[in-house]
Amino acid sequence: MNTKETCTSCGIGLVEVGYSIFECPQCGEEMIGRCKQCREHSTKYECQKCGFIGP
Repeated sequence: MNTKETCTSCGIGLVEVGYSIFECPQCGEEMIGRCKQCREHSTKYECQKCGFIGP
């Protein structure tokens, strides 16, 4: 299983309750990590594999 230890948007460690980790919705080949704050503020993230930009 692929894991992601930092938020794709801001780089903070994913240790706080409320984070999420999921596959890129476009290519499914890159794991996206989102901290609680970036999820709550809809901070953009970019897949390093295919360039998909999500909210």
